[in-house]
Amino acid sequence: MRFEERRIDDVLVAKVLESRISADVAAPFKQALVDYIINGNRRLVLDLSDVTFIDSSGLGALIGSLKAIGEDGELALCGARETVANMFKLTRMNKVFRMFSTPDDAVAACSR
Repeated sequence: MRFEERRIDDVLVAKVLESRISADVAAPFKQALVDYIINGNRRLVLDLSDVTFIDSSGLGALIGSLKAIGEDGELALCGARETVANMFKLTRMNKVFRMFSTPDDAVAACSR
């Protein structure tokens, strides 16, 4: 699983550089996110702008990461394309995750 990382203040923005988050990459995807958290990144923005498909395994990996970050951390998503955003809406995960249009919007929300 490949990411492009940048830091804005105390928020790590990690852009997913894969087009699909499905069962075949769900475990390494989750592990990469958990590694970010273990390494002290308590405010994390995941940029999904390159992702064109996510399945239930990918959503499960995100939920596991959300649990790993805990109540004292932040995990926000941004840049979801229509097909990906529709999957979040269909599964009502858009009620679980804070979702934003741009990384800047997500960072601003995490910085509050």
